[in-house]
Amino acid sequence: MASSSGMSFRNFPSWKAKLLPSISHERSDKDIDIKDNEYSHNLPLYRAIYNGDWEATMKFLKDHEDALTASLSTDGDTALHVAVLAGHVEIVEDLVNMLEAEDLTITNINSATALNYAAIGGIVRIAEVLVKKNKDLLCIPNQNGLIPVVVASLYGQKDMVRYLYAESPKEELSPERGKNGAMLLTTCIIDEQYDIALNLLQHYPELTFHQDSDNDTALEMLAQKPSAFLVGCHLSVWNYWIYLSIRVPQSDSSDNFHEDIERPHSGQTDQRSTTKQVFNKLLVMFWKSVTVFVPAIKHMYNLKLMHSQAHELLCFICQQLSTVHKSEFKRVGVQKAVFDAIKNGIIELIIEITDHYPDILWIEDDFNRGIFLYATLQRQEKIFSLIYRMGAKRHAMATSWDRHHNNILHQAAFLAPSTQLDRVSGAALQMQRELQWYKEVEKVVQPKYREMVNVKGKTPRTLFTESHKKLVEEGEKWMKDTANSSTVVAALIATIMFSALFTVPGGYDQFTGTPLYVERNSFMIFVVSDAMSLFASASSLLMFLGILTSRYSEEDFLMSLPTKLIIGLSTLFFSIATMMVTFGVTLVLTLHERLSWVSAPIILLASLPVTLFALLQFPLLIEIFFSTYGPGMFDKPKKRWCF
Repeated sequence: MASSSGMSFRNFPSWKAKLLPSISHERSDKDIDIKDNEYSHNLPLYRAIYNGDWEATMKFLKDHEDALTASLSTDGDTALHVAVLAGHVEIVEDLVNMLEAEDLTITNINSATALNYAAIGGIVRIAEVLVKKNKDLLCIPNQNGLIPVVVASLYGQKDMVRYLYAESPKEELSPERGKNGAMLLTTCIIDEQYDIALNLLQHYPELTFHQDSDNDTALEMLAQKPSAFLVGCHLSVWNYWIYLSIRVPQSDSSDNFHEDIERPHSGQTDQRSTTKQVFNKLLVMFWKSVTVFVPAIKHMYNLKLMHSQAHELLCFICQQLSTVHKSEFKRVGVQKAVFDAIKNGIIELIIEITDHYPDILWIEDDFNRGIFLYATLQRQEKIFSLIYRMGAKRHAMATSWDRHHNNILHQAAFLAPSTQLDRVSGAALQMQRELQWYKEVEKVVQPKYREMVNVKGKTPRTLFTESHKKLVEEGEKWMKDTANSSTVVAALIATIMFSALFTVPGGYDQFTGTPLYVERNSFMIFVVSDAMSLFASASSLLMFLGILTSRYSEEDFLMSLPTKLIIGLSTLFFSIATMMVTFGVTLVLTLHERLSWVSAPIILLASLPVTLFALLQFPLLIEIFFSTYGPGMFDKPKKRWCF
């Protein structure tokens, strides 16, 4: 069948798949009998169009003019439907030229026009040919009531959506005309076309409160897209610096969000504002020109532009929601969006909503968990850190409990979601992160809440021990495996370095027993590096033995075990580096008289194992150091020192 040619569904929710145009339908025996002769007669035309055989197509149509608008398949597809589905642009153009404008509105048994199928295929040129011939096609819905631009958005055809949205009458997307507007709004957010979503909301702000066919609103969809904001992107230091430096254009509507209309503007202020705008435009032009020559910066530019558009969309939505009473939050999806945003760590959404509606901080989910209780349960440290800005209110927010009498410390005692644990390397560091969470929340709650029991009669500490029993076992195994493998290396290095002192290069004077090269500076380098390697490997060996003999209590994972691992890995790395120096100096002393150029290749080869060790183990070492002695994951207010 024509309609099965090359079409594939995206991984959309089930409701969206139901709304997509049906590709095939069961036919009654009566319908098949009536059409059998027509299908058989036009089968050569169907094959010619489907295979892109232009000459055979034109020859058949010349001999059978009535076949131009006849049904060629059991779905009722015409020649134009088949050509569009097959994606043959030239044949589509010829057929459109042969047809009248009204003929393009012919629908198949699924109420789909040729433009509806073009929206599925995503070939913009085909859509341009059809729309140029008859603009009414833009407004003809399929059997599910969806107009072409919405169909294109459901199939993720971004270029097609952009073209059809520009051409489609905006009144067709009005909430009074059905679900098309709400559907396009949510699917554009899913497809990260935030500029189209913002433009649509500017035409119909009331779409903010309307639900699509799955009862989702724009804010709910945005709360499920952490990639729409910087917090959802894990950038390297270099890329982050580029990201902060880039300037992107702002939409004209963005000024409306932040302009203080009651503030008097002096002429000097206007002049400064104009100068700033001109300077920003120059920066935008500069970065646009850079993207032409540097693909990596182009990617960062597009990323920041997308984030800027998503933030403008969020601001517009929050501006509309600020007019809604708190009792309406659940109906319009604010409650669900807030807790989805917390789960996904989208702090930008939480901050923007609280700026427009501060009382949102007191909202609760179906289990009576407030924002900070849920942020603690989901281990979203950026959102939890907002509690430090609450002033006196933070004590009230930290003393609530959920339906099962679990207070905020109980929430910290539960095991973190796997998505959060997987962000940390190794079970031992995961356990450390869990302890850091528990200790931090413990500082926030009142002392009596540390011994408060839930409905199961468990205190936070008891719940923590039970929830993390398996993680403690995994952390112990991870630590011991790491220590065992490193102990072997450290012991081997210590043995080699100890014996090297008694087999010095060049040998000894047979009368005095003094090393022959003792007067050379390179020999002193040999002795010092050998001794340092021996001492470092011995220290590393002792640290790893300390890890192996540890008692592995919960508290040990907070500071004791990570500190031992830091010292052990650092001294092991130092011992390997000095061992290679010792080896290199030995070769130079032995061969320099015969091969004067031997120094350079020896240095290069000796640096290879050191470099490999650094690449393999240094990231782990740095992660352990910062998780143990770094500034911490919580954004606490800085202390002010008085002198």
